[in-house]
Amino acid sequence: MDTSLPEPSADEAAHSARLADAIRQEIAATGPISFARFMERCLYAPGLGYYSAGRLKFGKGGDFITAPELGSLFARCVARALAPAVRACGDAAVWFELGGGSGAFARDCLLELQALQALPRHYWLLEPSADLRERQRATLRAALPAELFVRCAWLDRPPQHPWSGVLFANEVLDALPVTRFTVASGEVFEEHVTTAANDAFAASNRPADPLVAGAVRHLQRHLEHEFADGYRSEVLPQLPWWLEAITGEQARGATLFIDYGYVRHQYYLPERTDGTLLCHYRHRAHANPFILPGLQDITASVDFTALAEAGLGAGFELVAYAFQSEFLIATGLDAAFTAARAAAPDELARYALAQQVKYLTLPGEMGERFQAMLFARDLDAEAVFPALLAVDRSTRL
Repeated sequence: MDTSLPEPSADEAAHSARLADAIRQEIAATGPISFARFMERCLYAPGLGYYSAGRLKFGKGGDFITAPELGSLFARCVARALAPAVRACGDAAVWFELGGGSGAFARDCLLELQALQALPRHYWLLEPSADLRERQRATLRAALPAELFVRCAWLDRPPQHPWSGVLFANEVLDALPVTRFTVASGEVFEEHVTTAANDAFAASNRPADPLVAGAVRHLQRHLEHEFADGYRSEVLPQLPWWLEAITGEQARGATLFIDYGYVRHQYYLPERTDGTLLCHYRHRAHANPFILPGLQDITASVDFTALAEAGLGAGFELVAYAFQSEFLIATGLDAAFTAARAAAPDELARYALAQQVKYLTLPGEMGERFQAMLFARDLDAEAVFPALLAVDRSTRL
């Protein structure tokens, strides 16, 4: 245990030990497992993984704070950005949110869409955690009028039938299990996870299979240089298939991803020799994914160039790519802040709103670390929020 991190409770330690034992049994049966498989088990193992179990994750009592948990301004701007697409998709339009967190985004988004007269027929949430589903239901049932709550539905998997509307994912891509690779003597190796003598988890490199090696060679061709010996980073070779699984039945509409990351030439800077992998535990960030299985979040930054490639490959049009600060300002942050400030009950609430804006937009906070990428499929130009075109940075990709 890293002594700089808070000690888990006895119940948390027992929970983590159960997941660790299950992973050790898999390694004993099959040999070292890929890091992607290890990350998947740590985050999504049924009943035990970080996102599958019931531990509080968001807010001051959790491990990190997401934009929707700061207040309503983020959701209101996203609703304004995608309202034209909802209207363009007609009476049967759907809003499809991946994840959903505490339900705060869905609550604030639906209320804003109602004010904009752009309500979808259904608001779908795809949520892997049974505990979070119940928290979302409770939040939305308590906060929404009955005629809005009845539009909400929870999905076990992406829809298997054609639908039209918008898909929204905030801080979802960073939690996809990544492949860790390294380069030695010009050859590509994939990081696997094994157990050490003390039963701790440890990294072990193996020659990469053709899929992983091909993904790394693609990066090098795009970057026009080879990685130095010992260079280690992450790649998501499965991203095109994942995106197709999520959006393949979306016949018409818009898809918006907001996450932290870089364009490819920044992601794979020569000096970034150990990738972007990061773990979050009780608002502490560290770089050891092999401790606290099931109790800590494990993430990697998003390669937005790879996301653009996957979106174009899936038949989307890339509409806009921008820093989060630019996206929010272009979609009405100033107006949303002014209205919320006028309705605030006291100076303390007005101060909190100002802090919310700073956290969402300052370069050192979320403003430039987080970026937005908007895709469209079979939409006319008027169905795309026009101010976004003015802040588009897709030439950087």
